[in-house]
Amino acid sequence: MDYFIYRITEKPFRQLEKIEQHTSFRSASLRVKALRAELPSASPVTVRMITAENQLQAEDLLNQLRVAGPDLGDD
Repeated sequence: MDYFIYRITEKPFRQLEKIEQHTSFRSASLRVKALRAELPSASPVTVRMITAENQLQAEDLLNQLRVAGPDLGDD
């Protein structure tokens, strides 16, 4: 599986822009950190890395809503 790096813009609608694709986690992780450091602090853009079999699967996973799990804190 490869590591895909995307630039994500939420407004006016969600846009995914593939920036790069890496075969090693280390190189992808270092690149994502560098790209995030270049963003202004109040930027509406985020940079995400995702592992997937191909670009179509990566974009599908990025577009899925993630539901928070149950709160397991103190009752």
